[in-house]
Amino acid sequence: MSMAVVGMIAGMALGFAGYFGGFGAFLLVAALGAVGFVTGRFLEGDWELGDFFRQRDERRR
Repeated sequence: MSMAVVGMIAGMALGFAGYFGGFGAFLLVAALGAVGFVTGRFLEGDWELGDFFRQRDERRR
């Protein structure tokens, strides 16, 4: 499935949630979509947990 189709489906889901459920449902669907996106990236191996939790350099202090 192409990224354009995935984006279209995500946009339609957010649109339906916003229209039928209000702004709270829109935010919930958007947040769960972001969690699913990040989880998918981790499972595919594109990201690693260490990318987000690296220690600072000594020079940056």
